[in-house]
Amino acid sequence: MKRKYFNTFSLFLMLLPAMLLLFIYNYIPIVGNLMAFQRFNPVRGLFRSPWTGLANFRYVFSMPDFPQVLWNTFYIALLKVATGIIIPVFFALLLNEIGSVFYKRLIQTIIYFPHFLSWVILAGILIDVLSPSQGVIGRFFTFLGLKPVFFLGDPKVFPYTLVFSESWKEFGFGTIVYLAALTGIDPNLYEAAMIDGANRWQQTLYVTIPGILPIVMLMAILSMGNILNAGFDQVFNLYSPQVYKTGDILDTVVYRMGLVDAQYGVATAVGLFKSLISFVMLAASYALAYRYTDYRVF
Repeated sequence: MKRKYFNTFSLFLMLLPAMLLLFIYNYIPIVGNLMAFQRFNPVRGLFRSPWTGLANFRYVFSMPDFPQVLWNTFYIALLKVATGIIIPVFFALLLNEIGSVFYKRLIQTIIYFPHFLSWVILAGILIDVLSPSQGVIGRFFTFLGLKPVFFLGDPKVFPYTLVFSESWKEFGFGTIVYLAALTGIDPNLYEAAMIDGANRWQQTLYVTIPGILPIVMLMAILSMGNILNAGFDQVFNLYSPQVYKTGDILDTVVYRMGLVDAQYGVATAVGLFKSLISFVMLAASYALAYRYTDYRVF
């Protein structure tokens, strides 16, 4: 009994550094949410700044651009969730049909590589490639006699540029997840389908897709918890004032208000509002995951 307790205690000691970092960087900053209810003054500090109650929230909700920003956040995030599921599933099904292990691993490595690049690097690449005058795609449009599209400057096109560039960067990671799910399908099901005369398409339709459907549903439901995370790194490195109408999201508003305009209380109010909505969505997504896929956190 003592030996078992000692072994368990040693595991807790191993977790202690991670728990300490979690407490310092994730729990202590929660105290800063008090700024959402203050007219925060850096000179007076957090506990001596004047209290304003819900004035910061009323100011945020009365901003003429706030409904548009909230819509942009939801819209971009939903599109990213949809493409982040459809494209990896489709590509995983294609890779599953490749017989050569070498080529399959080679393709996996190629499509997985962009996942490791930061948006600072990728934004520089995309700005050059998507330039309507000097970029490769712009010159290709000109070669075809078409008018170049300003992907990063046209408000109508910019949200879709964000979505597809995000999908290009991350679909390799999602593909690996679904390939792992494909390995869990019982091979006997394919043999039974072949005996019944099913071709490759029918096997995919009636065996493969139903086999990975629970994982697809689980990933879709859990991704709803991040519905307000439209991708600050990506948007911040790609957007400009001319696309604020369709590309501005909650995170970029918090950045401009808090760090550029020094409206710390208002910026904190926006961040706290986002956190509360995300908490509700996360709780709902886990409830749906438990109900429909029997997924449990604990």
